Amino acid sequence: MVSRAIPATLRPTPRVGLSATSDPVGRWRRSIGLVATRPRPLPPILTVSPGKETTETVQMTSVEVSNGSASGKKNLVMSTVGNSTNIVWHKCPVGKLGRQKLLKQKGCVIWITGLSGSGKSTLACALSRELYSRGHLAYVLDGDNVRHGLNRDLSFTEVDREENIRRIGEVAKLFADAGIICIASLISPYRRDRDACRALLPDSTFIEVFMNIPLEVCEARDPKGLYKLARAGKIKGFTGIDDPYEPPLDSEIVIEPKVGECPPPAAMAEQIISYLNDNGFLQE
Repeated sequence: MVSRAIPATLRPTPRVGLSATSDPVGRWRRSIGLVATRPRPLPPILTVSPGKETTETVQMTSVEVSNGSASGKKNLVMSTVGNSTNIVWHKCPVGKLGRQKLLKQKGCVIWITGLSGSGKSTLACALSRELYSRGHLAYVLDGDNVRHGLNRDLSFTEVDREENIRRIGEVAKLFADAGIICIASLISPYRRDRDACRALLPDSTFIEVFMNIPLEVCEARDPKGLYKLARAGKIKGFTGIDDPYEPPLDSEIVIEPKVGECPPPAAMAEQIISYLNDNGFLQE
């Protein structure tokens, strides 16, 4: 049997630093300058405590191909926000002003706060319906509805209530940035949490609506039977019974009963729409 092995002396010697295997694709990439540059390690980002933000500008190599040529170096701002490190804010060509022009309205957050049973959800739905009938886009973030999904992992402890409000505030901010009128309807009992949500938005785009309905009126209504359960000790930490409600100090809109009767939903909605009109949110 004849051996077909090639003698070692006749085998081609591989070039130093290159694979002996033919790489036509690699040769093509090198011919037009698309060989990826060796990645540069990013500068270390300082560790900060949760809630603090630091930024650092670093130079990144990016390849942009145009007409067969590759080039490009740009500066990126790397941020550390809370526990998220090495993140970059990516800008899109269509901004808030463009979206508002498309919708013919200004994005904002209408934050309805008050005791359970004060009529927050009723007002939110009435307001949404009235805005819709006038050709304006709104979306309601109801406290109970959000707990069915986004905040289903949160309880009603003080810490979880704070996180509940923080998340809804961040979502409401996104809606407002999209040019939508966001109606947030939830008890939000603690003043500091509401103020933190206000601080997320530019001046005048956070509109606080205080349902200033007395506890005895809310408890007499008790639409969900929650006050009865709280009084019987079956619900702990219920706002207004064994957990405090801190009323707003300087709300944009305050809704109060007249002669012991609460205004009808349509009248309350009209009060808010008048405010939106007067302050240019419903621009045509």
